[in-house]
Amino acid sequence: MKKYIFLIIIFNFLWAEHQFTNTLIHEDSPYLQQHAHNPVNWYPWGEEAFAKAKEENKLIFLSIGYSTCHWCHVMEEESFESEEVAALLNRDYVPIKVDREALPQIDKKYQQLFKFLNGRSGGWPLSVFLTSDQKPFYVTTYIPKEEGYGSRGMMNLLPYYADLSRQEPEKIMKLATAYEKIAKKGSSEQSQTVKFDQKIIEKILKEMEDHFDAQNGGFGKRPKFPEASKIALLLDIYRINGNQKALTMARETLVKMAQSGLYDQIDGGFFRYTTDRRWQIPHFEKMLYTNAELIPLYVQLYLVDPQPLFFKVVNETIGEMDRHLMQKGLYYSASDADSGGEEGGYFIYDYRNVMKELKERGFNETKIKKALAYLGIEEDGNLDGDFSHIHITSDQPPAEIDQIKSRLKTLRSSRTFPFVDRKIITAWNAMMVKAFFSAGRIEKRYIKEGEGRMKQLLALMSKEETLYHQVLFGKKPEQEGLLEDYAFMVDALIEAYQVTHKERYLHLAQSFAMKALSLFYCQGRWYLSSDGIGVIADTDDKYYTSPLSVMLSGLTSLAVLTEDLKLSEIVNKSLESYGAILANSPAEAPKFMTVFLRQEIGDIVIKSNSENLSKAEAKIVNIDYPFVLTKVQDSENYLACKLNSCFAESKALDELIKKIEVEKAMIGTKPAMKWK
Repeated sequence: MKKYIFLIIIFNFLWAEHQFTNTLIHEDSPYLQQHAHNPVNWYPWGEEAFAKAKEENKLIFLSIGYSTCHWCHVMEEESFESEEVAALLNRDYVPIKVDREALPQIDKKYQQLFKFLNGRSGGWPLSVFLTSDQKPFYVTTYIPKEEGYGSRGMMNLLPYYADLSRQEPEKIMKLATAYEKIAKKGSSEQSQTVKFDQKIIEKILKEMEDHFDAQNGGFGKRPKFPEASKIALLLDIYRINGNQKALTMARETLVKMAQSGLYDQIDGGFFRYTTDRRWQIPHFEKMLYTNAELIPLYVQLYLVDPQPLFFKVVNETIGEMDRHLMQKGLYYSASDADSGGEEGGYFIYDYRNVMKELKERGFNETKIKKALAYLGIEEDGNLDGDFSHIHITSDQPPAEIDQIKSRLKTLRSSRTFPFVDRKIITAWNAMMVKAFFSAGRIEKRYIKEGEGRMKQLLALMSKEETLYHQVLFGKKPEQEGLLEDYAFMVDALIEAYQVTHKERYLHLAQSFAMKALSLFYCQGRWYLSSDGIGVIADTDDKYYTSPLSVMLSGLTSLAVLTEDLKLSEIVNKSLESYGAILANSPAEAPKFMTVFLRQEIGDIVIKSNSENLSKAEAKIVNIDYPFVLTKVQDSENYLACKLNSCFAESKALDELIKKIEVEKAMIGTKPAMKWK
């Protein structure tokens, strides 16, 4: 009897804590777990939900987001925690939740549709209305509960489409048919052969200049994203022809970002994007991929222009990822924007509280005011309300700024750090591993750390030649790898080989590349997954670099490093399949454009024994040729080779470099101007 009383007490306690529980309670995804106690009867993506929709002839409401997404939280609070909205969803729909980090191919399918319909990228949360047989007929992003923000609102849309489905189902089918036609038209192959000349580079630069913010750096107005691949392309163009505008746009953007509110001036690391054009006010989530893709750019700048700012950004960003996202050599996916129920609560400061604290610590009031002005901490705040988010306001830091920043760091450490999504995603970890090897070019200790991170990642997320996509920390991975996992892993392994010249990294890169070709490349087309969903890979670099473009870049490197002409042919066919974007809007696919330039201009591989390559590292980095790789070969001499032949050999590296620079002149470009 006592046993049953105890169970009743426990049940009542749990019921009091969570009035509602749905099927997401059985899912590992932290994002799905966040919605497990909504009054909405959510289902995960899968056959159970689809069968229910067909059996009950109900529409499907698909909501795609991720655990650290601010506007996903807003929509949950407004609508998915509302019993009014839940009643409508549960009555007339089969509601499905998707974690876009766990199922990026599903997310991409509907993000592509949104872009085809609207001519611009979507975002999260993504909201999709589908028929009972999964045909989309309305797709949008955030929807408020009531009418507003240009939307009719959930309380209006849900009954509207439900009534339409019951009373005039042919209208729903008409909408679905129209969407299907748009999707087919948008995803149709746009083959076109594009030849390299200066005009295509001029076209890219003109497109970028048209969107470049000369005052603040970056591209576009608001919201403003870092767009790492676009900056990388500008640096490549500068190396190709010495175009000063390309260098200025890249450099100014990286400097402005590093001094702005996009960058955490206290702990280091970049937030995902800012809501304003001056890079001051971010949504405060920190994504692993954002930081991993930016680190190599600051390394590249530092190698040719060793400014302390660039070195500082590299070290601080790695430090922040290690501090808050790393566990046993593996990296979680992201940290949330919200803390203590307030967006940015962990990161922002109140002027009066800071002034009081610093005075109590013995700082002079005049010096405090100068420091706070430098850090952008204002009396009236620079966010909604009295709080300020730190950004650097001048080039002249006050004398005691380091001590004051240290105190601000201590103040922050007493707060609760935002929620961290503990998923280990192979692709994003591979990006971070690559960042370590890249950083090893300016700080040797990072090479050893990179090797350790690579070992941990491969041990958990690979078995023989097969990769897994993601897993919750502490569990065993089961989800098969996607194109992005293979692409970024190959990319990281090639970087590892370039830095260490250990043959095992090159062999692994070859192995995973061959596996990717067997899984995702079919009849000249690339797919995001091998699960039959059939989502064609695209060249969109908006949020992080296109997996397709990264895979083609890896194949380009492997072709020249292993002298494999077949790989080069696959890259050329792929470039032709997507050729229309190169001809019409090359700046929309910067990484894809970089692959095209590499194929047209030709990579050069410098070969010699490992000791020679190690001694020559500093000179090789500054060779006046845009695309240079290195490979160990048993030779006392240095050789310079392209894909199908070696064109120069010398005992002296300086002599070889002169011949490489002559080779550059032969592609019709002037020598690059020296970095300033």
